[in-house]
Order: sequence, then structure tokens, then C-alpha cells
Amino acid sequence: MRRIHADLLLVLAAVIWGVAFVFQKTAMDHVGPLLFVAARSTVATLALAPFALREGRHASDQFPRGLTPVAVLGGAVFFLGAAIQQAGIITATATNAGFLTALYVVITPFLVWIVTRRAPTSVIWPAVAMSFVGVWLLGGGTLGSFARGDLLVAVSAFFWAGHVVIVAQATRHARPVTFSAIQFAVVAGLGLVGAILFEPISLPALAAAWREIAYVGLLSSALTFTLLAIAMKHTPPTEAAIIVSSETLFAALAAYLVLGERLSLVGWCGAGLILAAVLLVQTGPLIGPWRRRL
Repeated sequence: MRRIHADLLLVLAAVIWGVAFVFQKTAMDHVGPLLFVAARSTVATLALAPFALREGRHASDQFPRGLTPVAVLGGAVFFLGAAIQQAGIITATATNAGFLTALYVVITPFLVWIVTRRAPTSVIWPAVAMSFVGVWLLGGGTLGSFARGDLLVAVSAFFWAGHVVIVAQATRHARPVTFSAIQFAVVAGLGLVGAILFEPISLPALAAAWREIAYVGLLSSALTFTLLAIAMKHTPPTEAAIIVSSETLFAALAAYLVLGERLSLVGWCGAGLILAAVLLVQTGPLIGPWRRRL
């Protein structure tokens, strides 16, 4: 595969993830957040299972001993991030959800610092300041204007950051599809238990949300993870992260076209600052070597 083709796959993944915020929003008209998380993850598990089995048959070594524990942990953290985000999307706009979720990129270096004792680069501090100002402006210049859902989506970014750290630990096992299949099975199980305990379960409601469940389960979950696994073999991680972060823009565009959502000028300034902070974190490691060459 040529580099340009890998980059195009990443753009496709960003488009799918961005549009997914619209489907996640409209699904809440029919089912509860936990039931939706369970349903989308069940679809993703069933879609990935045949490919995980094929990956295992073609592997040259035995099943990695540490893969299952890290996949279960990844599934648990993914569930918390997805459940909190989905609960927030009930009242948060799809546009705000896209930009607030992107905060995980700024949070991730701090979690890596805690786990590995490796301090983040100096660019993280201005990125944090930009993120806080961006969130403030996204709320119209006052945090009090945020809905409870906006705050929940922002909280979910901490769990998405934790998930990134776990996925990084899982890469050494070289079984990306198997990891994803086990992970989504865990998410589906936790979501189903939560839905049974706290939400009404209705087959007609699930049938009404089948388009949203199919899109997020098949495309936004199963397909995009496969696209990333393929593209990351040919595109450097920093470039891949920059391309994928464009999902926030596609989320805003889809919300504008499908849901008629609008941001004020102040809100767009805040969204721009959040996106700039995300890009700064991702390109920061390249600044040092570039300056030394001057």
C-alpha cells in the first residue's frame, strides 16, 4: 500500500467517527445510553470475531498470555468512556460532543506521565491552557452555560485517554483484531448488565434504532479499528493522529447538515482553540528536532 492510500484510509476513519456523533445523538430518541452501548458493541464483536479467528490461525506464535487481561481492562475503560459520553450526548449537541471528546489528546500525555514516569514535552502546558480557554469559549464565554451533558462528555475524555494508554500497551502482542474483539465483548457484557439494572429494555426500541446501532457498531467500531490497523503500518503515528483528529470537524459538519446545529462565533473560536491544542500536542515532539536543524 502506498502512503497516500494509507492516509486516505485514515481520512475515511475520521469521517466515519465524526458522523458517528450524529447517529449517537439520534439513537437517544429510542434507547437508553447503556442499551445503545451494549447493542453497538455486540454488533462490533460479531463483526470482528471471524477476522480475529483468522488472525489467530495465521499467527506464527501461540496466543499471547497477557493479551486477554489487557483486552479486558481496555474493554472496562472503553465501557466507562462510552457510557459516560453516551449519557452526555442526550443533552449535549453532537458538535460540542465532538470537540469536547477531542480533549483526550491533551489528557493522554499526563496519563502516560503517571504510568511510565516519562514527562510530557513542554508544549503540553500551552496546549492545556488553550484547551481550558477553548472549553470556556465553547460554552459561550461561561462554563455555567454548559449543559450537564457537556460536562459528562468532557469527563469521558479522561477515560478515552486511559484507553489510548491501554491500547499502546496492547500493541506489543501484535493481535490488534483479537484485542478489539475481546474488548468489545467486554463492553457489550457490561453494557447489557447495566441496561438490565438501570434501563428499560425494549425490542421495538432497539428495532427503531437499528440504523444508529448498525452504523456505530459496524462502521464506527469494527471497520475503523481495522482501517487503523492497516493504515498505521504505512503512516507515522504523529501524522496519523493529526489526520484522525479531523473527526471533530466532520462531526461539526455532519451536525450542521443533518441536525441543523449551529455554533456562535465565540463557540467557533473555542472549538478552534481546542483543535489547535490537539494539533499542538501531536506535532510538539517534531518541533525540537526541526529547530535544531535550523
